[in-house]
Order: sequence, then C-alpha cells, then structure tokens
Amino acid sequence: MSQFDNQYAASSASTHRGAFNAGLRSYMLGVYNYMTLGVALTGAVAYIIYTMMVTTDASQAVVTLKGGTMLTQLGYLLMISPLKWVVMLMPLLFILVMSFARMSAANAQIVFWAFATVMGVSMSSIFVVFNLGSIFQIFFLSAAAFASLSLYGYTTKKDLSGLGSFLIMGLVGLFLASIVNMFLQASALQFAISVIGVLVFAGLTAYDTQRIKDEYFMVAGDREATAHASIFGALTLYLDFVNMFMMLLNLLGDRE
Repeated sequence: MSQFDNQYAASSASTHRGAFNAGLRSYMLGVYNYMTLGVALTGAVAYIIYTMMVTTDASQAVVTLKGGTMLTQLGYLLMISPLKWVVMLMPLLFILVMSFARMSAANAQIVFWAFATVMGVSMSSIFVVFNLGSIFQIFFLSAAAFASLSLYGYTTKKDLSGLGSFLIMGLVGLFLASIVNMFLQASALQFAISVIGVLVFAGLTAYDTQRIKDEYFMVAGDREATAHASIFGALTLYLDFVNMFMMLLNLLGDRE
C-alpha cells in the first residue's frame, strides 16, 4: 500500500471515529435530557398535588395529622385510604409495561412521560411528611452525588459489569424488605433499608451509565433503535436518581 493510501486510510478511520464519538455524545445528551425533564415533571406534579392535599381552612379539612397538618379529601385518599396502595404501586405497573411490552420509540416516550406524572402523584406525600427546606437540600445533595457517580461511570476505563449481578441482588433484597416493612413499620429496618439503598443506587448509577454508554455500540446507525434505547436509558437513570433521593431523604430529612 502506498503512503497516500496509508494516509487516506488513517484519515478515514479518524473521521469515522470522530463521527462515532459525536453520535455517542448526542445519544448520552438525549438520555440525560429525558431523565432531567422526567425528574422535573415528577417534582412539579408532586408539588401541585401536595397543594391540593393540604389546607389551612378547618372547614375543608377531612382529617388532621399528628403534627397539625390538615388534609383535604384528596389528601385523605392519597395518604390514609386504601387508595394509597394503588397510588404507591401504580409506577411499578408502568415499569413492567415499559420493560416487557413491545412499543415504538414514540409510544415509549409517551409512556415515560405518563410514568413520570404518576410518580409525581405517588411522591406528593413527601411534602406532607418532610420539611420543605430539607427536601430541597437532600435533592441538591442527591443531584450532586448522581452527577459525580454518572460521570465516573461514563469516563472510567474500568469494566463495571462485574458489579451488575451483585447490585441486582441487592435491589431485589431492598424491594422485598420494603414490602415487608410496609406492614411492620419497623424504624430499625427502615434505617437499614435506607443505608443499603443509598449504596446500591450509588453503585447502580455508575454501572447503568456505563451500560447505557456501551449499548450505543449496538444501536448506532439505527435511528429508531437509538431513540428507543435513549428513552429506556433515561428511565433507568431516572429510577436510580429518584430512589437514591428517597433513601437519602429517609436517612437525613427533617420530618414535619
């Protein structure tokens, strides 16, 4: 091969590599944008629902909590009545639908926004249980921790796939322990769940970021597959962030 051919081949490889890296950056930016907008939508819905759950007018109150917070009919339904279990478990149904149902990227996006909305309704009670200032402090702490861990997962050369099975086992254990504690209401068990949960979701944030990045190698060049993977990647990181936030809030949050 001539020197010209060698230079041409090297130039072509460099151009291909540059285009691939640009595509990867665009893909990951899309994942983070979907995830961020999903979290914002959840927060907005949660706060709006909260304002409809509480009242300062005793004539509109259905029940008064121990701390003096007066709940409206909606607040009673979402926090005390059996409907609260439906609201708590509804996000899980959306996750199952997105995980197992075959759908286009456009439909997956619609389901993702619906899921973020339902999560907002489910999480609205945190504004009743925790001090507002504490919620914001823990949120920014969670955001800083998430950003650092996700950046590590994106930039590290270390293969994190070995952590996957260990973290999934921890996640299953947390889920089962949380279900049990819904009935036991044991503070010691809740503390243990929160501590372990922070560690598990911290690890998952780095692991999932690397996995989502690696998935781009399989979908690059296929526009529909890339859009589909971007939404599911956003869902994964959304769940990592929200769960880490909730675990930290249970650990460090000031209750009303």
